This record gives sequence, structure tokens and C-alpha cells, in this order.
Amino acid sequence: MKYSVVIVEDHILLSQALSGLVNGFAKFKILYICKNGKELLTRFKDPKNIPDVVLMDINMPIMNGIETTAALKDQYPHVKVLALSVEEDENTILKMLRAGAKGYLLKDTEKSILENALLQVQETGFYHTKDVTKLLLGSLNKKEEKSIALKDREIEFIKHACTEKTYKEIANDMCLSPKTIEGYRDSIFEKLGLKNRTGLVIYAIKSKLFVP
Repeated sequence: MKYSVVIVEDHILLSQALSGLVNGFAKFKILYICKNGKELLTRFKDPKNIPDVVLMDINMPIMNGIETTAALKDQYPHVKVLALSVEEDENTILKMLRAGAKGYLLKDTEKSILENALLQVQETGFYHTKDVTKLLLGSLNKKEEKSIALKDREIEFIKHACTEKTYKEIANDMCLSPKTIEGYRDSIFEKLGLKNRTGLVIYAIKSKLFVP
């Protein structure tokens, strides 16, 4: 079984080239191509058109990648977004990640890196190059430093969350109900000022709560 991918890219030749490239990957197949975010959300109204991963450009007419990614996070949170752009601006990268993208690649990336990134995003939930990881850590460092008291069980949850386990599996390991685990997650996200699990992993590494 292959994972389905949708390409959102307004340059036709590039999108067609990407389509051929991804279709050549062992575990992926292209479902269809869209020219902008509005077209994508329209196609999503049919459940058959909802893929495993969206390969998302940023600069597009009508509805750009940041707006579209935020909409997907809100309406289709199970769909993973991997950004693929020429934009190297740190602010743009951070905006895309905060909108919900699970990874960020530049369009001049190697074929093997793109394939690995798609696989990591689908199977582990996120993929970040060393440069993007440094950028995320730098963003955290710029925030006002303050003492945040975490309870032992919250720290235990964070360590579990840094693995590939699902929240249901974490609940089983901690002998708690899934609803309680969701409560831990939401409380920790609010306490640390985070928006997603990727941010929690970066925080855990930075705080030395987890060593990859």
C-alpha cells in the first residue's frame, strides 16, 4: 500500500515534475495536483480526495501556503503538510511551521531527502533539517526566559510524546485514560506556550528532558 500525496503548486511545469518524481518513490503516489489552497479545500469536500500528505508551496495566488496549512490544521488535523518552497526567510519558515506544517524543505533539495522527508512526516509525524531545527531552537531562545514548573507526571508524558507512540499508546503506558492524556497535552501546551507536538519535542530537547 502506498501513501497518497497531493501537490499544491501554482507553477505547472514544476508540479508536473514533482508528480513524476514522487510517483517514482516506493511508498508514495500522487493523488492529484492543485494550483492554490482554495482549489485544494474545494477538492477536500469529497472524502476520496483527502490524502495522507500535502506537499505545499507557500507563494501562491488566491490562497497561499500559510493560510492553507492553517485551514488544514483546523479542519483536517490528520492530514500532514510538508512545505516545499524557495523561501529561505526565517520569519516565513517559522510562520509556516506555526501554521501546522510538519516539515520544511527548499525546492533545491536532493531527491533522496525529499523521499525521506515524506516518509518521516507520514510515519513519525514530523521532519526537520538541521537548519530548521536550529531556527526553531533559536525562536524558543528569543522568548522571555521564565521558570516553568512541571510535575513529574507531566515530564513523564513529555518523554513519551518525544517517541513515535500515539496518544492512545502513551495513555496505556501511563495507565491513564486517553481523555486524561489529552488533558495533560493541552495543559502542557498552554503552560509552555506551544501549539503542537513538534514544538514539544524541540522544547524537550532544548531543556534536556529528552535526548534523541
